[in-house]
Amino acid sequence: IEGKPAIQRLTERLSKSRFIDDLIIATTTNLDDDILCDWAERNNINYYRGDEKNVLNRVVNAHLKMKSDIVVEVTGDCPLIDPQFIDQGIKIFLNNQYDVVTNVVKPSFSQGIDVQIFKFSLLKWVEENIKDQVVQEHVSIFFYENPNKYKTYHMEAPKELQAPNIRMQLDYKEDLTFIKKIYKNLENTKGKFFSYRDILQLLNE
Repeated sequence: IEGKPAIQRLTERLSKSRFIDDLIIATTTNLDDDILCDWAERNNINYYRGDEKNVLNRVVNAHLKMKSDIVVEVTGDCPLIDPQFIDQGIKIFLNNQYDVVTNVVKPSFSQGIDVQIFKFSLLKWVEENIKDQVVQEHVSIFFYENPNKYKTYHMEAPKELQAPNIRMQLDYKEDLTFIKKIYKNLENTKGKFFSYRDILQLLNE
């Protein structure tokens, strides 16, 4: 994306958070991911390698390595993530008695501006006790499928920033073309940390 790997775009944005203490990439033992780990080592980014199919176990072990007490989960397909909303979610989490703070269950932000925050102890319990394959593949789904067990706060985008039907995540070739155009248009005028608001303004124009 304009001369930098997508993972670098993502980690640079995450590093702008005022509240995240550290980063770790939870990747796989597949040889295909050697290139990702080589990049992480060159850039002093922590990583953990585990089973491709058991994402939950990978994430839990990554956070055991980091001795985390709070997890801020951002998936690797979000190179347009806005750290402002990550920090907003973390503040809500720290100032209240929620188990989970999320903006992915009740869509109001664009797809790819996703943040989930939860207690590591709760995630570890799920990993140790729930052996369902879907839960192992989708890290936080158990929280959302059991709303009576967990006190969850659903973040909502400000009215003028609600655009849940717009894809800003990186899954397909077309997504990459779109994201490259966003960076090309905004990086020179707004800097590399342009905001979600800047992106929507550009699309409206």
